[in-house]
Amino acid sequence: QVQLVESGGGLVQAGGSLRLSCAASSMYTMAWFRQVPGKEREFVAAIRRSGSSTDYADAVKGRFTISRDNAKNTVYLQMNSLKPEDTAVYYCAARSPLRLMLSTDEGAYDYWGQGTQVTVSS
Repeated sequence: QVQLVESGGGLVQAGGSLRLSCAASSMYTMAWFRQVPGKEREFVAAIRRSGSSTDYADAVKGRFTISRDNAKNTVYLQMNSLKPEDTAVYYCAARSPLRLMLSTDEGAYDYWGQGTQVTVSS
């Protein structure tokens, strides 16, 4: 069982930045998703265990950066140039250890954190 704990959410003005962190009990292929009430959870970014490969949703490319520090068992999501439409609950997710490939499908991830709220004011 992998435990994931997100932190770093909060309220920020449009154009500002936030960095989310996800502390994990074990580190595999990791991802960030987000969800707005009444809408489906959507993929944001993913990173392989080695950190050699990443993937981003079109909506965040060029603004968000996913990274990881395996020595600290932590994954980060640096969010710059934030927009009001980035407002959501952000979730950290992990694939099981045998599933190494990146995926944008939430069903491909086996473990989830409790989420952290990000609110971007206009």
